[in-house]
Amino acid sequence: MSKTDEIEDSSAPLIEHLAELRTRLIHSVVAFLIGMIICFTVAKPIFNFLTMPLCEALAERGQDCGLIFIALQEGFFVYVKVSLLGGFILAFPYIGMQMWRFVAPGLYKSEKNAFLPFLLASPFMFVLGASFAFYVVTPLAYDFFLGFQQFGAEGEAIVDGATSAPQSVVFQGSAQQYLNLTIKFIVAFGLCFQLPVLLTLMGKAGLVSAQGLGEVRKYAVIGILVLAAVVTPPDVITQIILFTVVYGLYEVSIFLVARVEKKREEQLRADGYYDDEEAEADAEIVREEEQK
Repeated sequence: MSKTDEIEDSSAPLIEHLAELRTRLIHSVVAFLIGMIICFTVAKPIFNFLTMPLCEALAERGQDCGLIFIALQEGFFVYVKVSLLGGFILAFPYIGMQMWRFVAPGLYKSEKNAFLPFLLASPFMFVLGASFAFYVVTPLAYDFFLGFQQFGAEGEAIVDGATSAPQSVVFQGSAQQYLNLTIKFIVAFGLCFQLPVLLTLMGKAGLVSAQGLGEVRKYAVIGILVLAAVVTPPDVITQIILFTVVYGLYEVSIFLVARVEKKREEQLRADGYYDDEEAEADAEIVREEEQK
């Protein structure tokens, strides 16, 4: 066989993988478009559902729940954004299945058994974070923002001998701006709730350790504070909530990584590959470094 034939044979599997990846991506895009079309047909009730936290906060103040369009095309783009979010949520299980079917043939059985729980946990944690944002965080945030309204007294006021009506500053929000803020809350908390899944998966792969995560805890606190300031509006309530939740998830991640390491150690000891004396020596070196 010539060298040219060897190169062509070696490139064949790569071409097959790329063709399969293209097929999986096409199926995923089609599923997303179908989900988007379905959500576009019911965008109005979905949007009404998303306005529940605002409407409840306004109702407590005796105000009507009303949002306005400040641009001619705003109503259309509101429907499109609702459709994009809903379409992705509807299509995500199918998209995840397509990605799994592409990756799974290249994994050993033990690797499949290790990776599959994380694949299932990821959407669950995202939904949990999104639900927490929608039912807990957004009501508190909107109640905080609406507290800055100003209601003028009835009647007229005399200013410099002239009659003027008292000023009232009340909420008349843009539907698109409200939707953008709500989606920002949902996506931000949904992604932050992926932290235990990500760190536990990295711990299972040996990329991080429970001890290492504990040692950088103070840096993690600073990073979480910065994250809370960036992804939430400039009010203290939501920033404190996000910081508390993400830091709690970080501590949970340390616990989960420690469990993964313990199970790995038990398996290695059962297989006869774990050296207790060497492990104790490494631990002693770490303790001496910490004392220094």
